Amino acid sequence: MEIEYRDVMLNQSFDNKREAIISAGKLLQERGYVTENYIPKMIERDQMTSTFIGNMVAIPHGTEDSKAEILRSGIVLIQVPQGVSFDGNEVKLIIGIAGAEGQHLELLSEIAMVCSEIENVEKLVAAQDKDAVIQLFEGGAAA
Repeated sequence: MEIEYRDVMLNQSFDNKREAIISAGKLLQERGYVTENYIPKMIERDQMTSTFIGNMVAIPHGTEDSKAEILRSGIVLIQVPQGVSFDGNEVKLIIGIAGAEGQHLELLSEIAMVCSEIENVEKLVAAQDKDAVIQLFEGGAAA
């Protein structure tokens, strides 16, 4: 999985999870991964089942019927050092995903490899520059 500078936003803050999900969706759209119509599907998906996965991480993504809105696979990483509540769970790392042509599970697997270790998430949240975030994430584990 390749992550570019433009896929990463540092030191963001949100009043609520809806704002956070919309921000992730807009970044996915700006990067050419999805259409604008994917964003409401991300909100709908979180209402069905929370996209909070533990270890201060949420992975907002679209519903099953939003596949037509995905232009190409990609992920965006949003660092929220002060945290935002996802139904009472503190989230400090938001990873928006769009998986085209069945790549959804592959993306989730790669994210899980990094985010299953709380130490990796803490390093991602504390990172001061995009290089550090990309290096930690693409390395599959913290250095």
